[in-house]
Amino acid sequence: MVLPAAFSGLLASSEHYRNGEYITVISIAEKLGISKIYLEQSFSLLKRGGIVTSTKGSQVGYQLARTPREITLLDVMSAVELSLFEPTEETVSEKAPEVEEAMRLVAFDKMQVAIQNATEKVTLNELETEVQKHKQGNGYMYYI
Repeated sequence: MVLPAAFSGLLASSEHYRNGEYITVISIAEKLGISKIYLEQSFSLLKRGGIVTSTKGSQVGYQLARTPREITLLDVMSAVELSLFEPTEETVSEKAPEVEEAMRLVAFDKMQVAIQNATEKVTLNELETEVQKHKQGNGYMYYI
């Protein structure tokens, strides 16, 4: 699943967005300890989905295409995941179409709507704010 790498990479990118800077996949990979190849796949999908833009040259860099407030989790999920709920094997739909239909109506359609409703309300900016809270909470205070 490409989704965790995409979110992590976007959070790293959002820190540079305010400065108008592009960030390289290599620097994100080093900062987060994620495979460069895995991140390149994620950012390729994000670019195709209109979430990031890139520069060309020896050091290809990426930047958010919109502000962190305008990018929702649903946007990211739609860009990197083709479908959350893949159809069953063809043999099921051919030999037992009622099973396919029941699973879709009773489970998958409802789950898809619930996920969409939850993720369209959460922005990259909110995630970034939460990251900052956790960074501040991890420090130790020494008194002399």
